[in-house]
Amino acid sequence: MSMFRHDIIIVGGGLAGLRAALAIKGADVAVISRVHPLRSHSVAAQGGINAALGKNDKWEDHAFDTIKGSDYLADQDAVEVLCKDAPARVNEMEQWGTLFSRVGGLIAQRPFGGAGYPRTAYAEDRTGHALLHTMYEQALKNGIKLYEEWLVTRLVANNGRCSGVVGYNIADGRIEGFLARAVIFATGGYGRIYRRSTNSIINTGFGCAVAYRSGVALSDMEFVQFHPTTLYGTNILITEGARGEGGFLKNKLGERFMARYSPHLLDLAPRDIVARAIQTEINEGRGFEGGYVHLELMHIGERNIKERLPGIRQIAMDFANIDPIGEPIPIQPAQHYSMGGIASNKNCETSIAGFYVCGECSCISVHGANRLGGNSLLETIVFGKIAGENAAKFVNKTDFDTADIVEKAVCEESQRILALLGKNEGEAFFKIRDELKVVMDEKVGIFRDKENLKAALDKIRELKTRYLNVYVRNKGAIFNQELVNALELEGMLDIAETICIGAIERKESRGSHFRLDYPERDDSNWLRHTLVTYTTEGARIDYKPVNITIYEPKRREY
Repeated sequence: MSMFRHDIIIVGGGLAGLRAALAIKGADVAVISRVHPLRSHSVAAQGGINAALGKNDKWEDHAFDTIKGSDYLADQDAVEVLCKDAPARVNEMEQWGTLFSRVGGLIAQRPFGGAGYPRTAYAEDRTGHALLHTMYEQALKNGIKLYEEWLVTRLVANNGRCSGVVGYNIADGRIEGFLARAVIFATGGYGRIYRRSTNSIINTGFGCAVAYRSGVALSDMEFVQFHPTTLYGTNILITEGARGEGGFLKNKLGERFMARYSPHLLDLAPRDIVARAIQTEINEGRGFEGGYVHLELMHIGERNIKERLPGIRQIAMDFANIDPIGEPIPIQPAQHYSMGGIASNKNCETSIAGFYVCGECSCISVHGANRLGGNSLLETIVFGKIAGENAAKFVNKTDFDTADIVEKAVCEESQRILALLGKNEGEAFFKIRDELKVVMDEKVGIFRDKENLKAALDKIRELKTRYLNVYVRNKGAIFNQELVNALELEGMLDIAETICIGAIERKESRGSHFRLDYPERDDSNWLRHTLVTYTTEGARIDYKPVNITIYEPKRREY
């Protein structure tokens, strides 16, 4: 049996995966990507990347804002790593070629929600695009081996140690083994289990699901971020940078309603607060018919909009036939980010030796119950670098596992996929997928309660049973996207189940997780991380304490 062999395999070609690859010295490294790296979801990030670059700003202030914004669920030792390293990583990206917007010759920084200082560096409103293109150029310059359009379907582990992965070649249907001494997952989030989401269609959480099925715990999955401002009707992201530049929200009565919810920060409160405020206005009848409010930018001025928010203007014109220079943008909240993910520590290590994680698929945890805007791009390059460095150290003292372990996994995956292709009748995957998206939107959204969460969990388990009867009509080998979607659907159902399990058990409201039946934060019982582990008997839930160093939990006031 033919097999690929590399010291380190990185799964995911976005910012986190490419930064991990660039951090590895003296080892043979390869990146496996679901799509071409420049189509990774990192390219869609708009508003900016946080770093204490200003002379009046300090990393300690950045850390405090991050911890407070997380509703004190973030691990403070990990946040310290993130914020201390931020200036060096942003300056590194500039030196590598990222064209940040500038003011007075310095990297420009704008205010973002929950921040006490304008520390969000940006490249107009296309920051992720600028960073990812720079990172990809560096990967090409350094000769990083890329396997494009492969879906990793299995993490191979043996006696608590990672041995490699199994990949499905989307282009030609081959199922191949990748033997490795270490593996890094940087596979992104799971937004597409929701119907209304800002995420790319590839963001199904399949990397998290593959790790989960391999016995690695998923942490804090109940914490799902809903971005306050997405374009009504399409849910395309409208960056927080629009409010950072002075934009504000109004309901159908013409009120700047954020004064009711965050009298001090108003429209630049943390995302969980703004999203709940908008949804409350809609629910209580002060939104426009159809369920949206207005984001007004007209007062910012034509020049500022064209110079600082050209991408947002283009999106509004192309997808809503609105020019924000003269008209308000209709917006509504939608799923945006995954605070939860594969459980790991600040060294990006998991419970399987040689298996590392970074980026949105990980839960390190620097975001806790609510991520501040501008910290996600930062997390990718800070912890991408750490994951790569630590994987390199690991392989320096570790040999390859025996190839037969991966060969066996390839045979098992081949049989599983051939069995799916061998069915000639059953249920189409998209029916189950679409029902999943609806139940997640309607019952596991911004506002939650026991009744809806239990109904959602029951429905998801019904869908998991129905999935056993899924069949694929397309039997071809070349770019069989129906097969890919069917394979990913199983993982989407696993992810949705873990979210519901964690949300039902967490009987409090914290950050993005708001329970109508438990509306208060409960530090005495719930200042802890949720862990959900896959077993043959079903999901097992455990907990671990939050790492608190110097910032004692206090009531959040904005």
